[in-house]
Amino acid sequence: MEKFETFTYALDGNLYINLTSKCQNDCTFCVRNESSEYFGYKLWLSREPSAEEVLARIPADIHAYREYVFCGFGEPTLRLDTLLAVAKELKARGATVRLNTNGQASLTLGRDVSADLAGCVDKINVSLNESNAADYVRLCRPAKGEAAFGALQDFAKKCAERGIETWFSVVDIIGEDKIAQCRAIAQKCGVTLRVREYIEH
Repeated sequence: MEKFETFTYALDGNLYINLTSKCQNDCTFCVRNESSEYFGYKLWLSREPSAEEVLARIPADIHAYREYVFCGFGEPTLRLDTLLAVAKELKARGATVRLNTNGQASLTLGRDVSADLAGCVDKINVSLNESNAADYVRLCRPAKGEAAFGALQDFAKKCAERGIETWFSVVDIIGEDKIAQCRAIAQKCGVTLRVREYIEH
């Protein structure tokens, strides 16, 4: 598969930052299983960028975009040091910073990373995807198995406790019963639930 240096890409008034193509999950529904492109952007990376390379692609007018969002074909927190370096500089320039994540950073790194994120990330969208651990494993195929489902909940809870605007997201096709169960999980973790419309690629 051909790979590129698409370290940033613009969508819907936001600038997205693509740090890696690696991920702890192998989700059955992931767009990258079907295509190397997302809304015309070729997001498979030929190499991972440094913080300096990402910052070189940030506009001088930081308010040219509503939000700067860490989100690409991989899991951004697998490049945590780079993510933090970029996020801190963006915050210093007055940007609003969001992280889209599978919520497994603390599980992967073996420590609570919420404190690191609290100083430089305003918003975190954690992909909950399912209402229970067994179905999450079947859908997302995480490297750490069922432990990932509990870990992402703990991660979201800790991020919210540190004052980061945090929410879970699910797609509407899981059905009303599961959405209700996910809403209960969100409430238990002290975060909100956002239900997204399924978009067929």
